[in-house]
Amino acid sequence: MPRNRPSSARDRGPSQRQLRVGETIRHVLAGMLERGEVRDPALAGLLVTITEVRASPDLKSATVYIMPLGGVGGDIVLAAFGRAAPYLRGRIAREVQLRFAPELRFALDRSFDEAGHIETLLRSPEVARDLTDKPDEDDDDGA
Repeated sequence: MPRNRPSSARDRGPSQRQLRVGETIRHVLAGMLERGEVRDPALAGLLVTITEVRASPDLKSATVYIMPLGGVGGDIVLAAFGRAAPYLRGRIAREVQLRFAPELRFALDRSFDEAGHIETLLRSPEVARDLTDKPDEDDDDGA
């Protein structure tokens, strides 16, 4: 019987270290936003949520998923975070004990849109009709 086959890093999920580093970076960035340390005029008056940070396997880069409140102004927020990336990376380097400060990339979190689409599909009349209980045709006592 063959032993466990080696699998590539893509087949497996993120390691515990990647998850831990991503969550630590998320907390640092969220704290900076909460304290108003990111002073880009484009972010004035906007509330931004950092939903997730995914660190690469070598921990040298990280993708930060962000979502402005209400989903409005995503492109403006992405541009503002792109301008602030060097400053944010420097702050992370000081606050998180890593050998290398990860290069930060920013992306809009589309999971809320996907969840809304699934919700709409589930509430559609065609799907609702399929989800209702139908009487079994085998329970017919007429024969």
